Amino acid sequence: MKRFFLPLISFACVFGAMAQDAAKSWTGTWATAVEFTGPGDMPKTSLSNRALREIVQVSIPGDVLRMQLSNIHSKEPVEIKSVFIANALDSCDIDVKSAKYLTFDGKKSVTIAPGEAIFCDDIKFDLQPLQRLAITVNYGENTPVNASSHRGSRTTSYIINGEAKPKTKFVDSEKLDHWYNISCIDVLTEQPTECIAIIGNSITDGRGSTTNMQNRWPDFLAKALGGNVGVLNLGIGGNAVVNGGLSEPAVVRFDRDVLGQTGVTSVVIFEGVNDIGGQRPNHQEIVNKIIEAYSSFIQKSKDAGKKVYLATITPYKNSFYENHFSEAARLTLNDWIRANKDVDGVIDFDELVRDPANPSALKPEYSDDWLHLNPAGYEVMGKFAASVIK
Repeated sequence: MKRFFLPLISFACVFGAMAQDAAKSWTGTWATAVEFTGPGDMPKTSLSNRALREIVQVSIPGDVLRMQLSNIHSKEPVEIKSVFIANALDSCDIDVKSAKYLTFDGKKSVTIAPGEAIFCDDIKFDLQPLQRLAITVNYGENTPVNASSHRGSRTTSYIINGEAKPKTKFVDSEKLDHWYNISCIDVLTEQPTECIAIIGNSITDGRGSTTNMQNRWPDFLAKALGGNVGVLNLGIGGNAVVNGGLSEPAVVRFDRDVLGQTGVTSVVIFEGVNDIGGQRPNHQEIVNKIIEAYSSFIQKSKDAGKKVYLATITPYKNSFYENHFSEAARLTLNDWIRANKDVDGVIDFDELVRDPANPSALKPEYSDDWLHLNPAGYEVMGKFAASVIK
């Protein structure tokens, strides 16, 4: 009997561990929409043989994470010697003791082919809710002329020559407010864990927020939800839903940037001002195209088992977008959003931030340019969105 007793206990332990692992799944804690990088948004020289330190703020915690690096918009491979992560301190400084190197199939180095994105191996790391994480990338000789990046990071990245190690100081660094090659971070979580993916333009990306202060409206949303819900900001400055604008329009990038994220349970659609801004007599035509795109996003999200929330387009009177036709388009689109019965909720940002005495304009205290919100405006937006999504 003794021969079988220990193996049976061992099998039970293994089975229990397998069941425990099966109860966990990957959930996004941070993400950004990766873009093609033009010459004006590249470093002064290049990324080759240089070290880049980037700062992000996550939403939910975890003790096991994985990071995705992206080269999807580049025509050349990107050679990476190593990547390490650490708790971020002030400016470019890190908590050296917390630093850990990522691996890719067990190796520190990796070359990412053009048009590809890869995850690192799973790594144990004590990631806290809403914490700032520093990501240091050491590049090799071969890097693309046009990197895959996110232009509107709203946080400063630091670049120095040569290879950086955890104790290396980023003295005399080149500073840019862009992210390069990083695209998402997932954590291993207990089920169920909610995760919200937001597609939008510069208002979601954080134009008007304070650099390095993490005060975009999705940041305030994550804070209002207590760091218990994943919040993924897929906004791009100047982006449009159908065509025009900057970077790929939402109709092209929605499947990848939103539905392609890990563990998403809810989708927020807040985009359209760059499509309707400046419209003349064809305003009804563009509204119809946006509605067609929205309807497609809603159906795709529902088919994937996600909840969907539509947000109304905020006012822009006194900005360069103001004219009779574009305002007619905005009002028509907002009426359709409010009446929509296919979504799980409407986040009426228009009603929230408009001036009661002048409904076509933002409240003066919420904006510095009459189009984008400022930190005070983003705070009320984030808290309000949390109340609707809850």
